[in-house]
Amino acid sequence: MAGLLLAAGGGRRLGGRPKALLDHRGRPLVEHAARALRDGGCDPVHIVLGAAAGSVRERADLSAYGISENPDWAQGMGSSLRVGLAALAGSGADAVVVSLVDQPGIGAAAVARVIAAYEGGTSLASAAYDGRRGHPVLFGADRWPDIAATATGDRGARAYLQEHADALTLVECSDIAEPYDIDTPDDLHRLR
Repeated sequence: MAGLLLAAGGGRRLGGRPKALLDHRGRPLVEHAARALRDGGCDPVHIVLGAAAGSVRERADLSAYGISENPDWAQGMGSSLRVGLAALAGSGADAVVVSLVDQPGIGAAAVARVIAAYEGGTSLASAAYDGRRGHPVLFGADRWPDIAATATGDRGARAYLQEHADALTLVECSDIAEPYDIDTPDDLHRLR
C-alpha cells in the first residue's frame, strides 16, 4: 500500500507561504503529513513537491520518503496527482492512499481505517466526515491510468470520484480525524 502526499502548493491565500513549510509542533508540516501516511500503514510513501521545493528539501527531514518535483505545480493539484501516480507506477503497489499536506487534523488512524477498505486492484475508497467524502482517498492500482488521465486543475481526482460514486466506499472517520484545511491566515491557529 503506497502513500502519496501532495505538497506542491504555493500557499497563494497564505501570502505565498508554501504549506509544506508551515511550522507544526516545531517541524515543517510536510514531515507530519508524510509520517501520518507511513504510520498508518503505507510503504513506500512518496511526496510531490513544487513551490519552494529546494527550501522544503533543506528544512524538512524527508530522507525516508521518495520525492518528485512537479514543475507545473501552479496548474493545480491535478498535475501533482499525475506526477505522483507516475512515480509510483513501477513500485509494485496494489493501491495508493492520497493525502494533502494542508490537513494536519488527519492522522495515521484515518489512513489505517481507509486502508482497511482495500479489496483489490479496482478498490476506490475515501474517508468520510459525517457522510461527506474527504481525504485520504484510496485508489486501487487498476484505476491509476484513468485517474491520471482525468486529473486536472485544483480538482485533482474529484471528477473521477463523482463519476464513479457507485463504486466508492465511504469510510467514516469523523470520530478519529478532523478534515479542516490550512488555507488562509485565519486557519493558522490550528497549527500547534
